[in-house]
Amino acid sequence: MQQKSESEPAETKKDQMEKRINPSKHRYPHCVVWTPLPCISWLIPLIGHLGICTSAGVVRDFAGPYEVSEDQMAFGWPYKYWQLDIDSVGRDVYDRAVYDASEVYKGRMHNLFCDNCHSHVAMALNKMEYSGCKTWNMVRIFLLFTLHCRYVSWPRLVLTWLPFIIVVGLIVGLSVMVNHLGGQQ
Repeated sequence: MQQKSESEPAETKKDQMEKRINPSKHRYPHCVVWTPLPCISWLIPLIGHLGICTSAGVVRDFAGPYEVSEDQMAFGWPYKYWQLDIDSVGRDVYDRAVYDASEVYKGRMHNLFCDNCHSHVAMALNKMEYSGCKTWNMVRIFLLFTLHCRYVSWPRLVLTWLPFIIVVGLIVGLSVMVNHLGGQQ
């Protein structure tokens, strides 16, 4: 195990507390958060609604035309989150980027395929140059979020996948029944 050198400042208790995820209080410090979209997520459970949280854990999401919600996601509280490394950009730069992206998106029309909640998150990450990158986009965020996210709880994991499993089960069941009935004629 690598020890910290004396020149490196120890992480304070306050710093540790500010990084803690607290689902019961809906606080996700410096996270990208996800919640399912009714009907769409039932069919494709990886597709959902994204938001980005401030360093204090307050959710900001592009909720619809000219609307960025604060501390209340458009489709319910997060089911999944991806905590970003705030130390790589600094708290002030991070929070300013989330604020600036939100202000821009308060003046934008929502477009399901081209300019949506994923685009809002991408703009925030581009403004802060997260991971030294200025080319964040919907596809990159989708892929990295899918690879790095964690479920808030086991019940949220079940609630994410259960509708999909039921839909697939109904389709398979109906197919078997139709094939069975068709074979009897």
